[in-house]
Amino acid sequence: MGNICRSPLAEGILRQALANAGLGSRVFIDSAGTGNWHQGDTPDPRSIETASGHGLDISAQRARQVEPADFDRFDLIFAMDRSNEATLRARSPSARHGRIKLFLEYALGTHADVPDPYYGGEDGFEDVYQLLREGCTALVARLGRELRQPSG
Repeated sequence: MGNICRSPLAEGILRQALANAGLGSRVFIDSAGTGNWHQGDTPDPRSIETASGHGLDISAQRARQVEPADFDRFDLIFAMDRSNEATLRARSPSARHGRIKLFLEYALGTHADVPDPYYGGEDGFEDVYQLLREGCTALVARLGRELRQPSG
């Protein structure tokens, strides 16, 4: 929604996983929210702390809202939950709907939402981190296979 909790964690985890797999220079990633409430803000302090506890520094990230050009700029756009997925589809040109994916469904094959930890305690952020890490690990493996296939 506001690009301060789940998406910054996912971006940090995915960047590290891509770098570890030697794919960091082949995949451009960014995170954005569907709302503009936190435009320009750093991630939620609890997201920063959770990431830091796992050796990730996401403190330089700044929240931004999805913009129309994103639907052309990115091959894949991941929504953390069904509500954001619906919002993204409503804002995107119909020809770009195929680029919008529910993150856990695409990464892990489960039609589940990544819960929003914003109103919960710090345990919720750790739970979200673990879920995102699992999803990002699977996503990097999938992208690695796809990027290594000869184009034809």
